[in-house]
Amino acid sequence: MEEKHWIDYLTAIGSMATPILVLLLTAVGWKYRQSIERKIKLEDKLRDNRIEIYNKILEPFILMLMSDTAWNSNPKNKNKDKNVIAMSQILSLEYRQVSFKLALVGSDEVVTAFNNLFQYFYNREEGSTHTPDDLKQMMLSLGNFLLEIRKSMGNETTKLDNWAMLEWFISDARKMKEGKYA
Repeated sequence: MEEKHWIDYLTAIGSMATPILVLLLTAVGWKYRQSIERKIKLEDKLRDNRIEIYNKILEPFILMLMSDTAWNSNPKNKNKDKNVIAMSQILSLEYRQVSFKLALVGSDEVVTAFNNLFQYFYNREEGSTHTPDDLKQMMLSLGNFLLEIRKSMGNETTKLDNWAMLEWFISDARKMKEGKYA
C-alpha cells in the first residue's frame, strides 16, 4: 500500500473547502450588493427631499434678487414690495422649520455655507446701510451656498466658483468680483 503524501491531504482539504468558500463568497457578495442598493435608494430619496428643501430655502433670495422690472411685470405683484415679502418669508415659522430640515439632511458643506450666509445677516446692525464691501460679502456667501448645493446634487467636480453661480441673475456680479462695484 502506498503512503499518503502531504499533497494528497492538501488536495482532499482543498476539494472539500472549495464549495464552502464559493458559498461563503457568494453570500458576502450578495450582502454587499444589497447594502449598496439600499444606500443608492436612500440617496435617491434624500436627493428628492433636498431639492424640495433647497427650493424653499432659496425662494426669498430669488425674490430679493429679482429685478424690479421683472417683479412689476406680473399684475399680481402690483403695489407689493418684493423685499418685504422676502423678509417675511425668512422670518416665518415655516422657513425656520425648513431650515431645521436643511440642517438635518444637507451635506456638511451646504449647512456650513447656509450658516455663514445667515451669520452675515445676524451680524449686521439693523438699519445700517450696505457698503460695497458688505454687499460683496453677502454675494460671496450666497454664491458659496449655491455652489455647495450644486456639489451636493452630484456635481462634486464642478469648475465653477461662487461668483459664476451668481452671474446669470446678478448683472453686476463680475464688477463686484473685481471690486469695481459702488
